[in-house]
Amino acid sequence: MPSVSLLAPAAQGVVNGGMHCHRPDSWLSGIALCAVFATAAVAQEPKSAAPARELSQLLSAKKLESIAARMPDSREEFVGALAFPGQLMVVWAKTTAPAVVNEKLIRKDYREVYIDLNSASIVESRHFVTDLGPDGIKARPDQKQGPADSHDVATKTMRFDGSWREDKMSEADYLKAHAEADAAYARALQALIDELKKG
Repeated sequence: MPSVSLLAPAAQGVVNGGMHCHRPDSWLSGIALCAVFATAAVAQEPKSAAPARELSQLLSAKKLESIAARMPDSREEFVGALAFPGQLMVVWAKTTAPAVVNEKLIRKDYREVYIDLNSASIVESRHFVTDLGPDGIKARPDQKQGPADSHDVATKTMRFDGSWREDKMSEADYLKAHAEADAAYARALQALIDELKKG
């Protein structure tokens, strides 16, 4: 009469005097899940996508090529933007002469504010984004080897072209840098949108 195993499924891996035979399914599944999560993080729409599109539409409707505003909850930090077909250039930074910048803002000399933030702001506080589309800062271009969005902080430039290995970064660090840039950019865009909606 053939023997029948009475071991429960969880115990059937115990053989040869108590040694466990583990199948590699669990860690293979873990690797697959990590890959899925990383791909999803890269593929999802950035937080800055909607405000970037809204700002572009508002500028077009008002026939403006530039806009500037004070950043929320700050007396010294301002943001300015220039719009071109298919591109937004946005800079935000603190300035040592906030009263002067504010006067230009009151006069709606938006381009002058943008120029000041690029050339006469505190370098360590300066952020500069080139948004191609404009559709927010994407973690990598839609097309391989295509033009990439970028984010400059002080004197350091980060191009989001998907080449984290060339930048000597891990994928996790690259995605973290993108998430931080995306959130900061979305906040700056919202300040500009609020300014446009005032008048």
